[in-house]
Amino acid sequence: MNIAIYTLTSELHDELVVSAVTQDFLGSLGIEYDFKGNDYADYGCHALDLLYVRTGGTEGIFKQLLPNLKAKSATPFYLLTSGKSNSLAASMEILSYLLQNGISGEIIHGDPAYIAHRIALLAKAGEAKLQLKDCRLGIIGESSDWLISSHADKDIIKERLGVELVDIPMRELLDTIAATPLRQADEVCSSEAIRKALPGALQIYDALKKVIQRHSLHGFTLRCFDLLGTVHNTGCLALAKLNAEGIVAGCEGDVPAMLSMEIAQVILGVTGFQANPANINPETGEMLFAHCTIPFNMVEHYEFDTHYESGIGVGIRGYMKEGPVTIFKVSGDLSRSFIQEGELIRNQAKPDLCRTQQVIQLSDPSQTSYFLNNPIGNHHIILPGHHQELLNSIIQK
Repeated sequence: MNIAIYTLTSELHDELVVSAVTQDFLGSLGIEYDFKGNDYADYGCHALDLLYVRTGGTEGIFKQLLPNLKAKSATPFYLLTSGKSNSLAASMEILSYLLQNGISGEIIHGDPAYIAHRIALLAKAGEAKLQLKDCRLGIIGESSDWLISSHADKDIIKERLGVELVDIPMRELLDTIAATPLRQADEVCSSEAIRKALPGALQIYDALKKVIQRHSLHGFTLRCFDLLGTVHNTGCLALAKLNAEGIVAGCEGDVPAMLSMEIAQVILGVTGFQANPANINPETGEMLFAHCTIPFNMVEHYEFDTHYESGIGVGIRGYMKEGPVTIFKVSGDLSRSFIQEGELIRNQAKPDLCRTQQVIQLSDPSQTSYFLNNPIGNHHIILPGHHQELLNSIIQK
């Protein structure tokens, strides 16, 4: 992993003794790292930069270094300590000073197994942040009119994540669809209506690929309901295919949902299932999530159906493997997030809901209060596996 370790050492301590402790301590962690010592020239250039507070009496040294280090990196300060030679006490004084000045940080201290696990987690999150830098995400056709809270602060997104949000008129996509030839589908269809709709659904997919290439996008969110009245089809199939290809493709112009999917993609390699809660049991923590598309690489098998609300086009009914899941969402200004683990206990296929339907049991039933009292919009991202600790690491300030 791309980890660098820098040191803070008081001149009052015997360097031979400190070096011996350093060798034993870092060796016990069993991690790969670049040891930089007190040379801070490339601080901020790695997935994870650790300040190894080797001794006490280093608080003043750090205070002098702080302006230069802060100018090099906007990430939190991670203070590594063995606890030897009053290093923990010094780390606590340093962290207290950082917090007093509105600067985030963390002391990494404990037994070697805990420290190694925490470092690996932070390094993985750091790698993801490096991947997010200079990422371009498109907003095709603005947010849907009903998403009155699901917008984003472009400046904060750029500053915090390095992600650029690009506005693309819906007219550009519609013109691209019109200029894209129809092609026959290879899929076997049980319905004549679906068979007739598939060429148009693939045309939307082909057109979106052209828009992605034209604007050098890593992903996008689409004001997809506009397609119903213009091309009389849906984007559900296109989004399912593009997400499976690693291109974040969100629904309804929901920018916070798209950001959540992009974070998931870079850190987990899967974009996630964008869905909205359809039913919540506050007493048991059981929830029903539904939407008309899901990435093909997230499901064991799928079926074609019409889009639920309109009854036209091609919708996706996907069946994801039952087991551990994580529900994830960040707000459009990155000031809030929701991360909760649970279990997908069954897929269902009721006719009066969006086509992909997942019944999820929250690990902590009390977390249903978030959805009913303080939600971040309606759409949330369902991810296979338990990832709360890792996602927390990447979104912390």
